[in-house]
Amino acid sequence: MTTATFRAAVVRVPDGPDSIEIIDVPVVEPGPGEVRVAVAAAAVNPVDLGVVRGQFHAFGWVDQPDHTGLGWDFAGTVVATGPGVDLPLGVPVAGIAAGVDRALGAYAEQLVVPAADVAVVPDGLDLAAASTVPLNGLTAAQLVDLLGDAPAGGDRLLVTGAAGAVGGYVVPFARERGWQVTGLARAGDEEFVLGLGAAFTTRAESGWDAVADAAALQERGLALVGDGGVFAGVQPGAVVAPERGITVRTVSVHPDGTRLAELLARTASGELPARVHAVVPLDRVAKVHRAMAGGGVRGRYVLEP
Repeated sequence: MTTATFRAAVVRVPDGPDSIEIIDVPVVEPGPGEVRVAVAAAAVNPVDLGVVRGQFHAFGWVDQPDHTGLGWDFAGTVVATGPGVDLPLGVPVAGIAAGVDRALGAYAEQLVVPAADVAVVPDGLDLAAASTVPLNGLTAAQLVDLLGDAPAGGDRLLVTGAAGAVGGYVVPFARERGWQVTGLARAGDEEFVLGLGAAFTTRAESGWDAVADAAALQERGLALVGDGGVFAGVQPGAVVAPERGITVRTVSVHPDGTRLAELLARTASGELPARVHAVVPLDRVAKVHRAMAGGGVRGRYVLEP
C-alpha cells in the first residue's frame, strides 16, 4: 500500500535561500481539536528569512532532529477534521502555524493546526490576500494592546516602518485607541501612510510619548522615545534595555482565531488593506527569499503550493 504524501519546504542546515529543500512528507490525520488544511497560499515573512539563515537556530530556539519547517501565514480549505471540530469540509480558512521550532510550516501543500487558530475566510476575499493577514494583522493588534488606550496629555505615537506589513496595521489600530499617530517611512510611501490617516515623516526627532517599532529599529527606535515614555517592539528574542524611565514592552504574537476573523472581515470590506506583491509557485521559494532579503518590497510575496 502506497503512503499518501505532500510537498513541503524545509531546511536541514540553515544557510540562506539555497539551503531550502522541497521534500515529500507523509499525510497525517488531525487529532482532537485539529484540522488538516489544503494550503492554497502561504505568505512569506521576514521571520521566515530568519529561520533560513539560521538566526533562531543560533538562539537555541530550534530543536528539530531532521529538518525545520518554514512559513507562518496560510490560507486554504479544510479537508479533514479531528474529534470535537465542527468546521465543515471545504470551508476556506486562514491562520498561522505559530513558532519557529516546527518540523513543518505553512510552505506546504497541507498543514495540520488547531482549529481554534484558524478563521473562516469571508466571501469576496481571495485566498492569496487572506494569507497575508494573520501574522502581520495579529502582531499589530497585539502590539497595540501593549500600548493600550492613549493617555490624556501624552498621546503622540510614532510608528516606525509605517508602510510595512506590520506597521500598516499598527497605524489604524492605534488611531482607534485614541493615539495621535505619525508614521515614519520612506518618502515614496507618503501617500500610503497619509491614506491610513496618520501624519507622515521620513526623519523623526526624539521626544515621542510612545514608539511602536514595527521596523525593528530596536535601540535606534528607543532613542526616539521621550523620558518616561513607552516603547513597544516586535523582536521577542532581542528585547532592548530600558533607560530614562522608558517602559519597554515586546509583542510575542500568538494565534487567535476569533480576532483573526475580525481582521479578515475588515480586510474583505476594504477597511484594511490587502497587500499582495506577487503570487509565485512554491518551487520558486529560494528566489522569493533572495528578493525579500533585498528589501523595499511593499506587500507580501505569496507562495502557491
